[in-house]
Amino acid sequence: MKKLENKIAVVYGDGTVGGAIAKAFAREGARVFLTGRTLTKIDAIANQILSGGGAIETAKLDVLDEQAVEKHMSETVRKAGKIDISFNAIGLPQKGVQSTLLTELSLESFLLPITTYTQSHFITAKAAARRMANQGHGVILMHTPNASRISPPFAGGLVPAWAAMEALCRSLSVECGQQGVRTVCLHTTGISETPLIHELLEIRAKARGITSEQFLASMEGMTHRKRLTTLKELTSAAVFVASDEGSAITGTILNLTAGMIAN
Repeated sequence: MKKLENKIAVVYGDGTVGGAIAKAFAREGARVFLTGRTLTKIDAIANQILSGGGAIETAKLDVLDEQAVEKHMSETVRKAGKIDISFNAIGLPQKGVQSTLLTELSLESFLLPITTYTQSHFITAKAAARRMANQGHGVILMHTPNASRISPPFAGGLVPAWAAMEALCRSLSVECGQQGVRTVCLHTTGISETPLIHELLEIRAKARGITSEQFLASMEGMTHRKRLTTLKELTSAAVFVASDEGSAITGTILNLTAGMIAN
């Protein structure tokens, strides 16, 4: 039996991570409701899932629009009868929000990642948690990078944004856990298969006066195994945590940083 057989999953985000998560959930038997802001990206992901025999429905959605998120969640539950998994995988372009000293950063640039990430995750988590609490089960997943813990320089408002997501994860578990709602942050290094990490490498390398290759090597060297988290490792962990096998995991951060963060 597949690990997510008969489960209903909503995935927010049509980027590399969102697409990979949607495909992984579908391969393991989940019926996926994928949302994003770019129809061409959503359709491409859906076509791959359908060609592999998976079940998926798509919708164009802005996760900062609370009414639209609530409406989509209500429609999903009406169609599927429940919601088992919610995964918010939205991303934010890195240019303009980092590479500048905090003392030189504008208030607008500092606040952009904080407001975008915290508002979108609060909106989507709230929509899911209310339905999950009523039905007595469900899991809300988030993804945060190692910067939330090691606070690298030139990261602007991204560090407090990601740290806030982890705090939200804990708070949701405390308040909703007794209703059967689990919340987990999947904590990784930068993932080299994603376009955002390539953008990040260029920005951080330039700020330090080194090449992108040199900065990547320095990041890899910070891990115990000398390589970064892979997309497959993230999706495999997400499937496990979302499955019944992960039912004891909640209110915590699942550390996938290969030793970059050693607890």
